[in-house]
Amino acid sequence: MQITGVTQHHLSHPLDGAFEPTWIPGYPQGSHEVELFEIETDGGITGLAASPSFAGGLDYADALSVFLAGEDPHDVRGIRRKLDSVNLIGPRPWHLEIALWDLIGKDAGKPIYELLGGTDDPIPVYASTGEVQPADERIAYVEERVAEGVAAVKLRVRTLDDLEIVREVRDAFPDLTLMVDANKGWSVRVMEDEVRWTYKDALAAARELEEIGGVAWLEEPLARHDYAGYARLREATDVPVAGGEFNDGLHHFREFADRDALDVYQPDAALATGILGATEVAGMAREHGAQFVPHTWTNGIGFVANLHVIAAVGAPWVEYPIEPPWTPDARDFLLSETLEHEDGAIAPPDGPGLGVELDEDALAEAGAADAAGAANAEGG
Repeated sequence: MQITGVTQHHLSHPLDGAFEPTWIPGYPQGSHEVELFEIETDGGITGLAASPSFAGGLDYADALSVFLAGEDPHDVRGIRRKLDSVNLIGPRPWHLEIALWDLIGKDAGKPIYELLGGTDDPIPVYASTGEVQPADERIAYVEERVAEGVAAVKLRVRTLDDLEIVREVRDAFPDLTLMVDANKGWSVRVMEDEVRWTYKDALAAARELEEIGGVAWLEEPLARHDYAGYARLREATDVPVAGGEFNDGLHHFREFADRDALDVYQPDAALATGILGATEVAGMAREHGAQFVPHTWTNGIGFVANLHVIAAVGAPWVEYPIEPPWTPDARDFLLSETLEHEDGAIAPPDGPGLGVELDEDALAEAGAADAAGAANAEGG
């Protein structure tokens, strides 16, 4: 089997309202923007991949075809070396490795998690919020999630004052597992700059979370390349320290591992490592007595790819993004079926490859938008 080409669609799905994600400071997000890639082969099988995008998108399918055409999709390591060259000149290509595994699974008639030695046992979800909200609103949110069977919630904070929200949620739910995400690892600076923390700030946050108690981890309290700072913080606090969701490639995680800098490794297969790289980072984490719980907040294809990885490596949790109007339906708008948890747990699809199919209506809308954009470009 050989790759014959790459087709790209820019998809834009309006949300039912807007929310202000902590990773895009000051920006009310009202749509879900995705770059969808279909990698075609001479065997008549197509592999799917997708990456987060922005209004207008970024078209690079022709460039990818130069690197991928003629390659055997089963040669994942060889193609990863080519993707490393793409990464050198940009944009990040790791989401494309997902399509290789989708192709391999479809060719073998097996789901990705099975190819990687995993099972389809349901995995506990933690509800992942996306913005900072007042304590009373967060308590109402948590009540809804608990009623749905969810046993853990991740709260976002921007400043040290926001830790009071965590304290009030803890008081309202004494036995609930909480995660806290400071979002200091990276940000998209569209409207304004992020609020940054010094090491002293991060330590103060960790100390307060120690007092609050029941916190599974403090996520990204420092910049994503501050390996020494993470190691220093981990040594100084009893609260587990998590990070690495958007670090780029395996060498960044070796930096964390060499310094014993993380308690929880969080690389997103669609953003940071690809599927094969994610399993290798999971091995690093295991060797260092740490957990592996990847970031999943991208889109339906990214979510299911990480779900297959989690099933393969036996991770204890799967991040389940939900911050209305960002709902599972909004996340998975490009798929024919929404991936939803049942009583607080979710299993990977058992169909071949990723085990998901595209929503043809969403593709048709994207095709119309692509055609309109091409006509406008030709018109000058």
